[in-house]
Amino acid sequence: MTEPLLKVEGLVKRFGALVATDSASFDVRDGEVHALIGPNGAGKTTLIHQLSGALKPDAGCVLFAGQDLTRADMAAHVNAGLARSYQITSIFKKLSVLDNLRLALQARRAPSWFGSVQRDAALRDEAEHLLSQVGLIAQARATAGALAHGEQRQLELALALATRPRLLLLDEPMAGMGPDEGRQMVELLLTLKGKTTLLLVEHDMDAVFRLADRISTLVAGRVIATGTPDEIREHPEVRKAYLGDEVSS
Repeated sequence: MTEPLLKVEGLVKRFGALVATDSASFDVRDGEVHALIGPNGAGKTTLIHQLSGALKPDAGCVLFAGQDLTRADMAAHVNAGLARSYQITSIFKKLSVLDNLRLALQARRAPSWFGSVQRDAALRDEAEHLLSQVGLIAQARATAGALAHGEQRQLELALALATRPRLLLLDEPMAGMGPDEGRQMVELLLTLKGKTTLLLVEHDMDAVFRLADRISTLVAGRVIATGTPDEIREHPEVRKAYLGDEVSS
């Protein structure tokens, strides 16, 4: 059997007496959309922090593409091909949408001053391609801060894709969106299936069951079940701890 792209084994993170992740273990296969679900306070964001290098685990290991990233910093994670987007949109709001992408792409290259970024036709072409991919090419000249919330999340996704990740960590990409924006984001993420491996933290169960190939459920810092959407939908412990009557049999 092929080794998983990401393998998480026994991750523990404590904050004083609070155990935020408690021997959490699961894996993500190359090319899949893997969702991480669970109630508020289950430790999902803390787990993502550890996978991205923002936090160092107290115990356990994170293996990515055969490389041990457990103690590595965030830059090493990105260089290895593991990138992250955040619950709260992080963009340069005073710059244009296109210039946000140009700068993100420039970060992959040797350092240079901003004027040269503007003149670089290759950066422009790649930036426009990414904006087309996320549905923002018509807003390329707009100031990023003037975008609607959902469009800012689309831009953030484009910024993450600019790092050319093998695995993209998405922390609640539908957070703060209305129904129409949420549906648009789901459609956008569906276009990435099979192209970029995704690990998705999300509370919108309709989106999760539509997007995910497999789902892991985190409760009180522990992964209590991993399986296909149908397996998770019917799992008695998952239904008791989180789903309840939210999904129908």
